[in-house]
Amino acid sequence: MTPAARLAAAIEVFAAIENERRPAADVLKSWGLAHRFAGSSDRAAITGLIYDGLRRRASSAFLMGTDTPRAVLLGMLKRERGLDTEAIAKLANGSHYAPEVLSADERNRLDTANVSHAPPYIVGDYPEWLEPHFLRAFGDDRAEEGAALASRAPLDLRANILKGEREAASEMLSDLKPELARWSPWGLRVRLSADAKSPPIHAEPAFVKGLVEVQDEGSQVATWLSGAEPGEQVLDLCAGAGGKTLAMAAMMQNKGQIFATDSDKRRLVPIHDRLRRSGVRNVQVRAPKSIGGEIDDLSGHMDLVLIDAPCTGTGAWRRNPDAKWRMRPGALEQRQKEQVEILDRAVSLVKDGGRIVYITCSVLQEENSGQIRAFLVRHPEFSAQPPEDVLRPLGERAFMFGKATRLYPEGVQMSPRMTGTDGFFVSVLRRGR
Repeated sequence: MTPAARLAAAIEVFAAIENERRPAADVLKSWGLAHRFAGSSDRAAITGLIYDGLRRRASSAFLMGTDTPRAVLLGMLKRERGLDTEAIAKLANGSHYAPEVLSADERNRLDTANVSHAPPYIVGDYPEWLEPHFLRAFGDDRAEEGAALASRAPLDLRANILKGEREAASEMLSDLKPELARWSPWGLRVRLSADAKSPPIHAEPAFVKGLVEVQDEGSQVATWLSGAEPGEQVLDLCAGAGGKTLAMAAMMQNKGQIFATDSDKRRLVPIHDRLRRSGVRNVQVRAPKSIGGEIDDLSGHMDLVLIDAPCTGTGAWRRNPDAKWRMRPGALEQRQKEQVEILDRAVSLVKDGGRIVYITCSVLQEENSGQIRAFLVRHPEFSAQPPEDVLRPLGERAFMFGKATRLYPEGVQMSPRMTGTDGFFVSVLRRGR
């Protein structure tokens, strides 16, 4: 397919996403099955255009004066890809399989329009209804923070120190040109261009041998801040596929015990293969039972309960830009209720002097500091550790990382703009004073 034909296909798929109100990934899969002539490079390019359009949907529509799929994709080419009017006109040239020729109004807008006087939610490319929430979280920086959340995420990897050093993993992946992560002592980062295909990392020998796992650097740092130590008794209460479970096992050098569970046993399915591949030996997977009781025997014995809480995922919009436009206010309320239930569930499991580490991939205060303040009112036997104590496990990186994050009495907030990671929040709650 020509670049012009790819753009036309992207406009078609974007329209289907809007009309059918289905997740972008589902619509793209359906389109690929119906257009088997499109090769892998074509599908990757079209996917890149779609996701960049979703990332910059509000600002692109503002530039073009309308929110049609064509307008969003044309505006994105200027806003995100940096193409000038003539370069865009070469793609929208009216030839066979290409989009129609630019109109006079479209040319004028591409030449002259900008977002310098647009509202923050337009500049930041987030839903208007979230404006008061972003104002509460970021104040005057909310447009810039939103724009950073709309950028494309790199591919972040965690070197598994149970199998080898980070430098060895980097050497095995040299064809991907990985960089050492800025904050995580385990991290490697592969930068991706706008239209690049994600590399088949699962086929790389370093992955197959368990030397690396895919994990955002922010998630790696959040796990590091748990302070999990060899010999401890640890419960990962929302383990899911096991990313943080595996990272803690490496921190603990396979010593002590980690219990991994989740309210939905389907989310636990991938963890078993990952444990085997990674050489982890100190993890018990506790699948939930139909009438509870799967972790009752752990009550009062845990040094650490890790809660990777269900949340709105606003901090991960770089990886799932479709989600921010499908999110509704009711989702925030539902997640807050779930967070209260999980935090309260953790209380009975922690021994005196033990800790709950509460993590979200959200930038919203209601899910983060606000949730912790409410918890401390309900459970005065716990106290939130001050930020300097939360950051202490980072060692020599702690000072600079603290400068790059937003620090609250209740915890630490990362964001793509500040730390170059997803928007993770971490709070450490200790039992006893």
